[in-house]
Amino acid sequence: MPRGLIRGLAALLAAVTVPLAVCALLLPVRATLSQNNVALILMLVVATVAALSYRWVAVLTALSAAVWFAFFFTAPYGTFIRFNRAADIVTAGLLLGVGLAVSQLARRYSRERAIATTLQRSLLPHVLPDTCAVRAACRYVPAEAEVGGDWFDVIPLPGFRTALVVGDVVGHGLRSAVTMGRLRTAVLNFSTLDLPPDELLARLDDVVKQMDAEAGAGQEGTIAATCLYAIYDPVSGSCTMARAGHFPPAIVRPDGRVEILDLPEGPPLGVGGLRFEAVEQQLSDNTQLVLYTDGLIKNRYRDVGAGLKLLCDTLSGAGLDPEKTCQTVLEAVLPARPVDDVALLIARTRTFPHDRIAEWDIPAFPAAVPDLRAEVSAKLADWNLGETAFTTKLILSELVTNAIRYGTPPAHLRLLLDTTLVVEVGDNSSTSPHLRYATDRDEGGRGIFIVAQLAERWGTRFVPTGKIVWAEQPAAPSVPVTPDLAPVA
Repeated sequence: MPRGLIRGLAALLAAVTVPLAVCALLLPVRATLSQNNVALILMLVVATVAALSYRWVAVLTALSAAVWFAFFFTAPYGTFIRFNRAADIVTAGLLLGVGLAVSQLARRYSRERAIATTLQRSLLPHVLPDTCAVRAACRYVPAEAEVGGDWFDVIPLPGFRTALVVGDVVGHGLRSAVTMGRLRTAVLNFSTLDLPPDELLARLDDVVKQMDAEAGAGQEGTIAATCLYAIYDPVSGSCTMARAGHFPPAIVRPDGRVEILDLPEGPPLGVGGLRFEAVEQQLSDNTQLVLYTDGLIKNRYRDVGAGLKLLCDTLSGAGLDPEKTCQTVLEAVLPARPVDDVALLIARTRTFPHDRIAEWDIPAFPAAVPDLRAEVSAKLADWNLGETAFTTKLILSELVTNAIRYGTPPAHLRLLLDTTLVVEVGDNSSTSPHLRYATDRDEGGRGIFIVAQLAERWGTRFVPTGKIVWAEQPAAPSVPVTPDLAPVA
């Protein structure tokens, strides 16, 4: 029998029998109860069924309650059709009216909650991207009453780096879900600029203030949100993090030691006028970075300190598999009846293989470029990348020549090989190259255009010492792809 038909029959049976059972329980004390008291009790029964079940079940429950009330508690006792007082008819009618009204309210609430839940789940990532820097797992648990504005994200960045994001919009309901979607989109857009975490949060703070200004005085209150943004670099093993009013992340070392990172707390998004501070933390291989929202640790029955301690105790014995750790944390730390939604993101780090990294210092004169190309060709041959050697040499020739002519020494060349081949040229200048479309009569201006045509992607990211211009192209099919992280027992 179909599950839907079974649920329908069970609801139909409950609609008839629940009011009958309540009336039977009240029958021994019938003499001590007034009809108003009985009617109020049955109204509560009808309201409860209406809030928990289908609309037609609520209507049927109200009708059943009116019939059983007339049968058991009106005069003459035991008849369906004769009423001695008009009050009996009014009371029975009130039962039916309350059921209809409450069922309508329940229908509207259920519809609005379904819309908000569907919207929020559509705005959250359905599948986390597979990166060589981290192996990530996530969980999202909506609140019992209303959906909120919690979100998470895993964003691949150039140079095989990965950004980890967790945020929380204060409040519940459809407005919070929409705001969450707008902020998540803003973070995705800002991440394409390859901004450091503190600068990204500063721009996100401007977005929230602009959203407040657009909403005007007619909206209820101002928009408030928190966010934690982290960038992990598998080549150096460093993780740069900044937070805007959010709880700090937990770090689980490979030996099981857990610590809550002492990360400077910036102001919540939308406050403005205050700066965000980024902190760099070295993470060894197989370290777990745990990002979460306040709904996981805050509870009406425990304070934040107790929630953080329970989280740390759970993480210390949860193992190194992110999926299993997520499940273990939710089972042990999540409140039984969460009043706020929960977002949990756990990422296990890995370091980039040293045999897939090649680096050279770039001399400050153009005559050194041919020797550099020869050394790069030898390294590509070691990596079985003979098919891409010609394209790679053209790209690095243009980038290296630009660094020598227009950059500030010292300049540096780095090759990174995984599923793709990345060429990075850095120098101490903060001037970013831009793409030009040279005409037939122009003598220059075609270097970046050639790089853009040969590479899958290219761009510039700024570092404290200057800038890095990078270009990414597919690795040859003969190159073995770095295997995914295997689960650790």
